[in-house]
Amino acid sequence: MTGKRLHFLLLPAVLLGGVVFGGLYGARVEAAETGVDQNVHNFTDIYALVESNAAEPLNPDKAIYDGAIPGMLRTLDPHSTFFDPKAYRLLLEDQQGRYSGVGMQVQGRNDQTVVMAPFPGSPAYRAGIRPGDVIVFVNDKSTANMTTTEVADMLKGPRNTKVKISVSREGAKDYLTFTVTRQDINRPTVTGFWLKPGYAYVKIASFGDNTSHELEETLKSLGEDKISGLVLDLRGNPGGLLNEAVGVCDHFLRRGQVVVSQVGRASPERVYRATHGNHGRDYPIVVLVNQSTASAAEIVSGAMQDHDRAWILGETTFGKGLVQTVLPLPDNTALALTTAHFYTPSGRLIQRDYSHLSFYDYYFHNDGTPKNLKDVKMTDSGRTVYGGGGITPDQQYKMPPFDPLEVQLYRTGLFDFARSYFAGHPEQLAAGWMPDAAVLKDFESYLRAHAFRFTDAQFSADTDWIHRYLAKEMYIWGVNVDESNRVFQSTDPEVEQALTAMPQAEALIQRARKVVAERAAH
Repeated sequence: MTGKRLHFLLLPAVLLGGVVFGGLYGARVEAAETGVDQNVHNFTDIYALVESNAAEPLNPDKAIYDGAIPGMLRTLDPHSTFFDPKAYRLLLEDQQGRYSGVGMQVQGRNDQTVVMAPFPGSPAYRAGIRPGDVIVFVNDKSTANMTTTEVADMLKGPRNTKVKISVSREGAKDYLTFTVTRQDINRPTVTGFWLKPGYAYVKIASFGDNTSHELEETLKSLGEDKISGLVLDLRGNPGGLLNEAVGVCDHFLRRGQVVVSQVGRASPERVYRATHGNHGRDYPIVVLVNQSTASAAEIVSGAMQDHDRAWILGETTFGKGLVQTVLPLPDNTALALTTAHFYTPSGRLIQRDYSHLSFYDYYFHNDGTPKNLKDVKMTDSGRTVYGGGGITPDQQYKMPPFDPLEVQLYRTGLFDFARSYFAGHPEQLAAGWMPDAAVLKDFESYLRAHAFRFTDAQFSADTDWIHRYLAKEMYIWGVNVDESNRVFQSTDPEVEQALTAMPQAEALIQRARKVVAERAAH
C-alpha cells in the first residue's frame, strides 16, 4: 500500500465518516496462514484455467478489479468496496468538496446531455451558459452517443485550461459556442438563512473537509446570538467525514459530552467528545431527517437525540452503524474495508440487519427498517430510544408520494416549461417573484399543448404543489440554483412543521437540564 490512509464511513459509492485502521492481531494471522495460502493457490489455478481456455480473451484488470476483489468484499457486508482509479478520484473530490472544471450540473435527457444549473459565480455561469442548454460539442468533439458521465469528464480538467463548449438553446437559430477557462469549483456543504425573525434554517448536505468550519461561518454570518430557534436539515445527507460530524455536534453540545464511540475487532474503543462546547447557547433545535439521512448524519442526529439537545422530526434514518477505513493502494486504487461499529452516546448500535437481505433490499429499505427491541437505551432525560434500525424520530413526518400528474411534471413538465418560458421572457426574475395566476394558466396551457394528460380536477388538486415546484424550477433559470433552493426550502411544509415543533425542542432542553441537576444532587 502506498500513500496516506483515509478515514470515512461509507454508503454505496458515497463517503460518510471514518476511523483509524488498526493492525491485525498476529496470532490470528498466523493461525489462518495455511488456509489462506491454500485458497490463494486454488484461485491462481482457476485463474490460469480460465485464462487458457475461456472462449474470449481474459482481461486481467477486469477479472481482478471488477470481479475477484468486489466479489470477495460482497461476502463481508454491504459497505466494504473497492475503488478503481476513476471511482477513487471521484470519492476524493466528493470528500474535498472541490474539483477543477466549469461548474455546472448536467443531466441526461432524451439521449442528450443538458445543463440543469450552472453554479453561481462559476466559469460556466459567468460565460453565459444557461439551464436548458444542450451540450452538442466539447472541444469540437460531438457528444452524440456519449453518456453524461463521459461529457462531464471532458468538461473537467486542470485549472486555468480552456474548454470550448457548443450548445443548442431553445429560441436560438444556431449553436452557441463558449470558450470557458476551468477553475477550482468549491461547493459549500452548509447553507443557511432566516425563516422569520429569530428562527434560522441551516442545511448540511454532506460532511466534507470543511463542514464544521462552514457551519461556524454560516451561523456567524446570520448572527447566532439572535437565534431563538434553529431548523437543522439533514434530509438526504449521505454522511461524510467522522471528524466533521463530531465538529458539528461540538458546536451544539456541552463541552465534554460524548458525541459517538467506535469499537472494532482489531482496534481499541475510541470515544469522541465535544471539546469546545456550545458556550451556553442552548436555543431549541429541530433536526429534520429522512430515510436517506445516513451514517455521519446519523451520528449527529443520534447525539442530539440522546442528549435531548434537539427534537428529531421526519422519517426513520437509513440505519448505518458500520465504519469503513479507506486504504489507498497502488495504481491510484483504494479499498474501503469495514473495520468497526459506531455507537450513539447512549450506547445504541443503529446498524440495520443485512444478514437475511439482498443488498438491493437493504439499500432500498425493503426490510422496513425495524428497530431492535433488545437494544433499549435512555436519553439524558430518561426517554426510551432503540438501536437496530436507524434513528427513530421523536415526531414522524412523511412527505406524501407524488401522484401521477406530479410525476409527469417532476420528470419533464416543469423543466420543459421553464425552458420555453425564458426563451421569450426576460432572463431575470424580480425580487420576491412567485408564480401568479397568469403564470399558472400559461403553464396549464403549455402542458395541454404538449400532450400532458390530466383533468381539470387533477390540476386544481395539485395547485399548491405546482406553485411550489414551479417556483423552484423558475428560480433556477431566472436567478440561480442557490436562490432556487432557498425559496424551495423556505416554503417546505416540513420546515413549517419544524417551526411549530420548537416548543417540544425547548421542553426537551428544560427536562434534560432538570433531570441532570437532580442526579447531580443525589
